[in-house]
Amino acid sequence: MPDGTADTVLLRRTYETGAADLWDALTTPGRLGRWFLPVTGTLAPGGHYRLEGNAAGEILECVAPERLRLSWLFGPDPGLSEVTVRLTPAGPTRTALELEHLTVASPEFRARYGPGASGVGWDMVLRALARHLTGATLGRAEATAWETSAEGRAFLTHAGEAWGAAYAAAGADARTVESTTAATIAFYTGEPAR
Repeated sequence: MPDGTADTVLLRRTYETGAADLWDALTTPGRLGRWFLPVTGTLAPGGHYRLEGNAAGEILECVAPERLRLSWLFGPDPGLSEVTVRLTPAGPTRTALELEHLTVASPEFRARYGPGASGVGWDMVLRALARHLTGATLGRAEATAWETSAEGRAFLTHAGEAWGAAYAAAGADARTVESTTAATIAFYTGEPAR
């Protein structure tokens, strides 16, 4: 890894469904393909998976319905990256989800985008999961159209700004926060950086 410095983004959401249903939405290939991406592979500990047009990796740990940990290889030079999802009952019909993505990014990538590069992507994924759990799943074409709509761009802008605020709270200087936030928002919205 370029300098061995790991970055972590952590997202927490609570869903109005039981842990078994949420686990099923996260790990059943047919269901996962309805709200996220089609997945292939041997979906068991030690097995490998591939998300169509996105990441691939190894399933490192799978403890139903509590914890899923996998390597996350994305892009031409993926480096070290690992995703852990934890589910905790939050009541009879509510489940808390915690998603942690640890990655070792190049210093150039980190300087350009900060944590928003991963964070905004996961915000989009967890939004799609929430819609799926309420029965409002969008197909890929509809999801892409939403991302370019005014509502979608507003969501992406808000998410980018929130990750910028989190970066500032973690101690990043104001100039770095401003530049990484603008670059992240521009990347996701396709609009020029402000």
